[in-house]
Amino acid sequence: MECDSAAGDFAAGPPGGPVTPAILNPRVHSLRRASTLVLGSLVLAIPLSHYPRIQRAPLLIFPVLIAMVGTADTVRCIQRRWSFYHAGVMLFIYMDLMTLMLMLFFLLYPYFY
Repeated sequence: MECDSAAGDFAAGPPGGPVTPAILNPRVHSLRRASTLVLGSLVLAIPLSHYPRIQRAPLLIFPVLIAMVGTADTVRCIQRRWSFYHAGVMLFIYMDLMTLMLMLFFLLYPYFY
């Protein structure tokens, strides 16, 4: 005979499975997640490159890849019809591309200087 106590129901979890916030779900379009990935990777890339004296740092490939994933996530947020939201997403895409170019400069410049 099973007991339906409150502790037993709580241990089983919610009936639909674990609840995850939308920002952590990769199947949901999220500008906040995309911008956080891109700007967070830039914040990580600046100290990795030893900014005032730019040095070779092969580890910069990881922030560049994370920024590419964030840019792809931003592109996913584009809507088919033009609106002010669409224009804002376009501005975010330009910001992502400028950030990506800056990180690629940090990565590649020491090898050609």
